[in-house]
Amino acid sequence: MMSHGTILAVDDNRGTIRILQAIFEKESYRFFSADAGAAALAMLHRHKPDVVLLDVVLSETDGFDLAASIRRESSVPIIFLTARSKEMDRIVGLKIGGDDYITKPFSAEELVARVAAILRRTKGAAAPPQAGQLSAGTMTIDFDRHQVWLNGQGKALGPKEFELLRHLIQSKGKVLSREDLLERVWGYEKGLAISTRTVDQHIARLRRKLGKEGARILTVSGFGYRMELA
Repeated sequence: MMSHGTILAVDDNRGTIRILQAIFEKESYRFFSADAGAAALAMLHRHKPDVVLLDVVLSETDGFDLAASIRRESSVPIIFLTARSKEMDRIVGLKIGGDDYITKPFSAEELVARVAAILRRTKGAAAPPQAGQLSAGTMTIDFDRHQVWLNGQGKALGPKEFELLRHLIQSKGKVLSREDLLERVWGYEKGLAISTRTVDQHIARLRRKLGKEGARILTVSGFGYRMELA
């Protein structure tokens, strides 16, 4: 049977690992696990997983620190899978490069759906790139090189921040709901019970990075966001 992808789970609870292994092997994923940072990085290099499931609380290292280490050398999607449910933990996880944040106890069906959605996005389910450059005010966006300049100075955007900007520009003047953006940028199917808070957090960070040009991203109360370029 063809594998749907490779999962690396990093968790020092053997019971959790056994559950995850059963879930993903049943769904025809290749599954590997590690219980500490050094082992996780070794597995990352050896098996080149398509998705990393990462606990925040590990015995030998902090999961956030490990995520930062992974992100320095790989763009592999990271899903935090942890019992730490405070909003600040979610925000920290997303800021350091996490692609999703799921709290324990979790639904096996939802977890598999989220992993599948991320894989669809990373394998090309997202909207096709928009070619060339666009300028608005002091901002210039190069869609081919995934770069943004403000007043001629390069501005570093994370992958999802750039994709949000791309989709808002492609739909300039039109309102995109949070659900639309979850589908286009994160690859989630509409109808899944997924919090849209992730979209709001990424939009807030994108606005901050764009400075005064961030005011072009307008909030449509109770619905979503609209980009004004005029």
